[in-house]
Amino acid sequence: MLNLSSPNLPISIIIPVYKGGQAFYDCLASLKNSRLSPAQVIVVVDGDDPHSYQIAEAFGAKVLQLKTNQGPAVARNRGAEIATGDILFFTDADVTIHEDTLEKIAQVFESNPRVAALIGSYDDQPGASNFLSQYKNLFHHYNHQIGSEEASTFWGACGAIRRDIFSKMGGFDESYRRPCIEDIELGYRLKAAGYQIRLCKDIYVKHLKRWTPYSLLRADFFYRALPWTELIHRDRNFVNDLNLQWSSRLSVIFIYLLLIVLPASVWIPPLLFLVGLLIIGLIVLNWPVYQFFLKKRGFIFTLAILPWHWFYYFYSGLAFVIGTVKHKLKRNRSILPTKA
Repeated sequence: MLNLSSPNLPISIIIPVYKGGQAFYDCLASLKNSRLSPAQVIVVVDGDDPHSYQIAEAFGAKVLQLKTNQGPAVARNRGAEIATGDILFFTDADVTIHEDTLEKIAQVFESNPRVAALIGSYDDQPGASNFLSQYKNLFHHYNHQIGSEEASTFWGACGAIRRDIFSKMGGFDESYRRPCIEDIELGYRLKAAGYQIRLCKDIYVKHLKRWTPYSLLRADFFYRALPWTELIHRDRNFVNDLNLQWSSRLSVIFIYLLLIVLPASVWIPPLLFLVGLLIIGLIVLNWPVYQFFLKKRGFIFTLAILPWHWFYYFYSGLAFVIGTVKHKLKRNRSILPTKA
């Protein structure tokens, strides 16, 4: 059973889950080790998932059951509707918290009345041991550790917000029916309304997800990059933060130049010199990233991530082009004159 008590600013934890399995059990178990107990733990079972329901009940959480799978935006909003804490802390069912996560969240809000919301970071010890999971989750950790503390987005895996402000903003956009960018979209609306979001680099959670090539590409390309591009155009928000640094944008250009020049060098050998320059340029532009991986996992691991990291720039660039075209087509259709 979870030991529930209220800090000065009571925290309600909201966890959407659908077929959570062992990771979900570990998620709830980690709450028992928290130095600061939450006022509530609300689990929203997003569809027909009796096993997750039983796990949540066994841990003493307040459980909501949705009849059909509607996505985390809906699930989080339904959880927020019954929350009583002054602070809403959103996390995922495949995430565990550190013993000081809630304590540090409470300290930030208590000492900074102007902070409307905050986000934390994955730690540098991902739960899944396979190569792709280590790469993906460490890369996420790195991006948050170098990001601006004056954040421009929200994050549903480790994000806290004052309940009154969340309600005033209307919660997450429920038009996002899959695990998508509903958290980023909320962050953009918060910033547009003049609210402060803090990136707290010392507030950690551990990601347990085991990434495969299929799940990584599906999440990165279809659920994040494509809708995020359309959101960027909608709000005209090209903020140089997290995944939108200038080095990343230049790297995308270098990757596409490399894809053009490398095949051409078979017929025009002098182009091999340009190929070399582009490869050196990519390494120089991303040297801080590679230094990070060298320090954390060594030379062989760092060498192995290069193809995946450069592939990431390829599909990110492709998603931006496709998303931009989709946005322009939608905008053009919306301004076409209607027939009398």
